[in-house]
Amino acid sequence: MILKGSQRGGARQLGDHLLKTTENEHVEVHEVRGFMASDLLGALREAEATAKGTRCKQYLFSVSLNPPETESVRIDVFEKTLEAIEERNGLTGQPRVVVFHEKEGRRHCHAVWSRIDAESMTARPLPFFKNKLREVSKQLYLEHGWKMPRGLMDSREADPRNFSLDEWQQAKRVGLRAGDLKAMIQECWAVSDSKAAFTKALEERGLYLAKGDRRAHVALTFEGEVISLPRALGKKAKEVAARLGPAESLPNVAITRQRIASDILPKLKDHREEARARAAAELKPVEEKRRAMQAAHAAERAKLDAGQKARLEQETRDRAARLRKGLAGLWDRLRGVYEKAKKQNEMEALWSLQRDREQRHALLQAQSKERQELQAKIRELRNAHAERLRELHRDTTKYRSLSRGEPPKVRAPEERPNTLRAKAAPSFTPEPQKTAKPRSAPSTEERLKSLRAQTPPAFTPERQNSISPEERLKRLRQRGKLDKGPSHEPDLER
Repeated sequence: MILKGSQRGGARQLGDHLLKTTENEHVEVHEVRGFMASDLLGALREAEATAKGTRCKQYLFSVSLNPPETESVRIDVFEKTLEAIEERNGLTGQPRVVVFHEKEGRRHCHAVWSRIDAESMTARPLPFFKNKLREVSKQLYLEHGWKMPRGLMDSREADPRNFSLDEWQQAKRVGLRAGDLKAMIQECWAVSDSKAAFTKALEERGLYLAKGDRRAHVALTFEGEVISLPRALGKKAKEVAARLGPAESLPNVAITRQRIASDILPKLKDHREEARARAAAELKPVEEKRRAMQAAHAAERAKLDAGQKARLEQETRDRAARLRKGLAGLWDRLRGVYEKAKKQNEMEALWSLQRDREQRHALLQAQSKERQELQAKIRELRNAHAERLRELHRDTTKYRSLSRGEPPKVRAPEERPNTLRAKAAPSFTPEPQKTAKPRSAPSTEERLKSLRAQTPPAFTPERQNSISPEERLKRLRQRGKLDKGPSHEPDLER
């Protein structure tokens, strides 16, 4: 589980972000603790009002908990993680709010603590909180047997496509994902060994090399957004300058934008709009299905919550009826019946809480699996549309070369994109034939021995034992010889 934390202010902005439903399909306020207000916005504004009595500007501590994409994590795991974060950072007992978000089939959690100690009216210090969050994250991966990211094991091996909030917003303005934008620039850097090759690789992907106002080397997107090359490549400015040369030889940002506006934009504008319109048309039925699925999932959750609430109220009344009042209750206390009934009520209440959580987790797990299957189709369409736009930029670069009278450059076969090459078998290079010595014809025993060596071994019990039980179960189910087990979907009527 990846943990990211920050100290911040802006209670109202944070509250609006946590309750935003435009990007999140489901938003669930799980807990509001230690505040007079019972709603999330009221609690955060209360923390802001408390901080007015201090000089603290960053009075909130916000942490996001992102479990692995392929894992279904229960609520109690999130709660234990929050307790570990509180203990390591000295926030035990501090007011907090916990919110769950679901987006594109993934469920993650946000927790916000108030740093202000109401008794001393001082802010709780958070020294080295990033290192402490990293230790908690490693411990979670080890305890649950999850595959730990390489960047978490060693920060030097972190994914170079990771991006900050500013980079994500910048990529969003140009219609790309921040990880894809950085990966695109890094791909251009990897396939080029000179300034000319790097410039051509960028232009084929709709990016243009220029001299920045504050940064030495920058890349301009098709819409004119400025991207720092050293930051995108994860390299120092000296390393970039060593390959690309001094930035003074490049046109500045203003001239490059004029070139894009006068030469590139008119040619690709119509094609780009057509490609985006086609992408929107292809995504429309899938998006409608996603909205319908979102509404159906929300209705199922509301029905489950209502059923669990009614059942809890009835069970609470039944447990309260066991504890008699008046003289009968006094007599039960003297006989010890009251303590037995009280203990039984506590055990049943704990069991009811666990039962409701298991039922809700089963529902969320079934819905998440259904949503992830749809998200795979959406991701496939998005990748196809992105490749279509990249092809438009490649064609524009080719025709610009033709307009200057330059012959078209044919890419080498190994540079041409070919999805079938990865699936093809490796080519066979025959070895030079050696002069064979004359020999007599093989005997019958030798031919029989050669045939036996070429024949695959027969099926044996040892080979059967080498197959895992899960594989045998999967094969039986595929053949229809195994009845389906009981449904894991929760009983919504209860």
